[in-house]
Formats: sequence, structure tokens, C-alpha cells
Amino acid sequence: MARKTIKVDYLARVEGEGALTVVIRNGAVADAQLRIFEPPRFFEAFLRGRAYGEAPDITARICGICPVAYQMSAVHAMEDVLGIKVGGQLRALRRLLYCGEWIESHTLHVYMLHAPDFLGYHGAVEMARDHADIVKRGLELKKIGNALMTIVGGREVHPVNVRVGGFYKAPRKRDLLAFAGELRRARDLALETVRWTAGLDFPDRTREYELVSLSHPDEYPMNEGRIVSNRGLDIDAREYDAHFEEIHVAHSNALQARIRERGHYLVGPLARFALNFDKLSPLCREAAHEAGIAPICTNPYQSIVVRAVEVLYACDEALRIVEDYEEPDQPFIAAEPRAGVGQAATEAPRGMIYHRYRLAEDGKIEDAVIIPPTSQNQASVEDDLKVLINGWIDLPEDELRHRCEQTVRNYDPCISCATHFLDLRVDRE
Repeated sequence: MARKTIKVDYLARVEGEGALTVVIRNGAVADAQLRIFEPPRFFEAFLRGRAYGEAPDITARICGICPVAYQMSAVHAMEDVLGIKVGGQLRALRRLLYCGEWIESHTLHVYMLHAPDFLGYHGAVEMARDHADIVKRGLELKKIGNALMTIVGGREVHPVNVRVGGFYKAPRKRDLLAFAGELRRARDLALETVRWTAGLDFPDRTREYELVSLSHPDEYPMNEGRIVSNRGLDIDAREYDAHFEEIHVAHSNALQARIRERGHYLVGPLARFALNFDKLSPLCREAAHEAGIAPICTNPYQSIVVRAVEVLYACDEALRIVEDYEEPDQPFIAAEPRAGVGQAATEAPRGMIYHRYRLAEDGKIEDAVIIPPTSQNQASVEDDLKVLINGWIDLPEDELRHRCEQTVRNYDPCISCATHFLDLRVDRE
């Protein structure tokens, strides 16, 4: 086999528009490119000149599946400028909103986008014909996550109740307690999901990554913590630029991130799980051990099981918050605008998001930088294709193409989120 090229012009079952090319020469993968061709949507550019209070609603529109992580990252960065520290029940409500997003987003990927790869179906519709009970379980679990986002965030897509300093309106205690039964049902469904995904047939592949995620001393990370890695990184979000950089590669409209000292890295469930396993609830740790993935999972195809464990954690954590909830005296902390630079990182279901904003004295946004998980993971996706596909290059072309797509879907890439403004310079002779 002198040369063989596998092309996927449009990746199915991922959010956004991208393509894939794998080049095989002399029996080995010579090159792999995840080509993100969806055009930039310029969110950073049209945030400029807006009032800082507009950022949460604007950034929520970056993604319909993970709006909370974008708007909450913006909120934390603005509060970093304004000197606000939100605690108590307002902080708990933020975490509860994150739980809703983790439940609905992870469940969508596990059941609708990733499971068909393991069960041999083109998509979830075809899978439902033979596995209706499984698909119904996934839909019920996702519905509960969406409902939780509505209770706390005002609606399930692009929540409107989030603001800098807290919320426009705090939910009533009785409304959250009335939802506790749904969360108990979700927790049972999530535990079933962990056990079901653990029984799938996984390719025997492992990878060594530099794993990067937030880490908090007292809890599994969602919206606060230091940025750490399994190779010694331990920094505050304000130090992000000193250790990370973005580069433009010719085949992608998305910038690729790298650690300055070492190169490619991995964010997302595998990283969070490995770096924070001891912060999971006892129920989740027990389920992970039972599933055979604890305390570290290095097989990217088993990321579907790790996502299921994180759904279980989100259900467990949401129930804890609801049962301990007391209505705050005020739904938000007010602040006066001032000039400065604010930075923050939070954990979207797909991995760490970093935001940086520079404000003028009147609170108008002068500059914005948003670095989503998919752009951070794009180089790692290509590395996986180069390493993991080698054992399958003798498969028929359709089967090899499927393995390539499955490898990309391990990451649950959100391609629309990964496209942002490039500083394009053209030299002409």
C-alpha cells in the first residue's frame, strides 16, 4: 500500500461543520487533519463596545448545548475586573445551573451522538428501532437536565436569568424542593447509564496525554479552581497567557491551543476525571470502580463511560444543593464599572473554557478573548488519529472511515464554538 487517503467531507453527529482527512503512506498514518471550515462567527469582535453586563447573554449564544459555561465564564471574568466575589447560596445556584447543563449535554452525546458508533448504527434514529428503551432512557434523563436549567436559568436554551453578580431572580425554595423527586429519578437513570456504557465493546487503545483541567480543593470542578495538569502545571487563570498560546494552522478556521513549554494537551471529561477523582461523590467513585475505569482512564473510547459518571455526579450534586438550599436575601451583588482586565476559566462539559476581557472606565468592553474546549483539543484529536488508527489501516475503507469518525466523536467536538476571529495577514509580491 503506497498511499491511501480517507476523506470525510462532513462529520456527522458533531455540533457544527467540519471535515476529516487521513493520509496513509507505506502502511502507516502519515498525516491527519481535522478541518474546521465553518466560518468564524466573530463573537469576540462584536463584544467590543458593549456594556460588561451584556456579555452573559451574548456569550450564551455561542452554543445552544453548553450556553451556561460560556455565560458563566464571562460572568466570572467580569467579576474579576469588578472585584466581586459571589458565595453562599448564589454560588450554589450557579453550580446547580452547571449541573443541569452537564446532565443535558453529556446525555445528548452519550445516547444520541456516540452510542451509535459502538452499537453499529448510522445514527440515533436507526438505533431507536432496535433499542427503544435505551433511547427513551436517554431522552428522559436529558429532559430532566433541561428542566433544571429552566428552573434556575429561566429557560433551557440560552438561559436569561444569569447576570454579573448573581441572578436576576433566585428560584423559590419550594420550587427546587418540588424538583427533588425528578433529580432522584435522574440519579437512578444516570447510574443505569454508567452500567450500560461500561458494557459496550471498546477498542483496546490507550494514549498518554498531558491532561489539563480545573482543580478545586473541596469539590469536583465546574466553575472555579486552579488550572492544573498531570505534568506539574498549577496556575491561576490570570497566568493563562504565560503558559498557553494559540496558533493558526492552514487547514482550520479555528486556532489551535498549546502549552508553550510542551505542546498539545487534552481537556474534557478524561482530564477532569483523572485529576479530580477523589472529589467525586462516594456513589460516583463506586460506580467508576464497578465500571472498571477508576481512578484514571487512558482509553479515549471509554470517554463515554466517564461522561456517564459525570452525569451521575451532576445528578448527585444537584440533589445535594437542592436539599440544602435557602433563598438568598438578594439575587445579585451590585458593582460599579471600572477599568481593568478580568480573566476566568470554567469547565464546560467538553472541557475547560478561558475568557479574558479588558474594560474601559465606563464598563464598556474594549477587548475579548474566548478560548473554547474544541480549539484546545483539535491538535490532540489529530494526534489520536495518527496514533490510534494505525492498527486499523488494513480494514475496508468504509470501516476505516467509521473508526476515524468514532475517534473524533470521542471528544464530542463543538465545532461552532471552536471558530473565532483570526488575525489574518496576507503578503503579496
